[in-house]
Amino acid sequence: MLALKFADGVVMAGDRRATEGYQIADRRIQKVFSIDGFSAMAIAGAAGPCLEMAKLFQTELEHYEKLEGVQLSCEGKANKLGQMVKANLPMVFQGLVVMPIYAGFDLPRNEGRIFKYDVTGGRYEESDYYAIGSGGKEARNTMREHYRPRLPQAEAIRTALLSLYNAAEDDVGTGGPDLVRGIFPTAKLITQHGVMDVDEATIKALYGELIASRTRTEG
Repeated sequence: MLALKFADGVVMAGDRRATEGYQIADRRIQKVFSIDGFSAMAIAGAAGPCLEMAKLFQTELEHYEKLEGVQLSCEGKANKLGQMVKANLPMVFQGLVVMPIYAGFDLPRNEGRIFKYDVTGGRYEESDYYAIGSGGKEARNTMREHYRPRLPQAEAIRTALLSLYNAAEDDVGTGGPDLVRGIFPTAKLITQHGVMDVDEATIKALYGELIASRTRTEG
């Protein structure tokens, strides 16, 4: 799972594989979630607690908005998620770790922002990109190579998908595009216009180009 800034906001992408030890538990799990109109989160760790935290985060923000009549600020949402990660600390000692990335569009600042967390709820803002999960290191290496400030949207999506592809090449816990079953990673754009899914046809076409390029290079 990763998040990458581009000229108009943030692209967040994730693979679909869940594992149990050395076995594949699920090939179609969702790891990137819209949280509200202007933010999304990606999760890594124990699947059950991860999904529960994403739903609880959505509910908490809806509750705040109904109660206060306004949306929580981007900074406030990031802090709220940090409190939830901190509350999960006792479960960490039982091996049920939840590690999220949060990305939101800060309307007053007119920019996309990315936040990462440690298991104690510590919150840290990333200026350009970040990736989590077992393949996070490989994904970060690819983004480091291809990232530049104010990337065009199409190039940012391509870089995000390439990073997941390279991570899947070296990490058994990261799923790449499954051409046999028609399963592809998912991606969302977080901009001043809100959170939007990158449609599967676009993702499929970009992976088709990438695989064709790799086939020519390595063939």
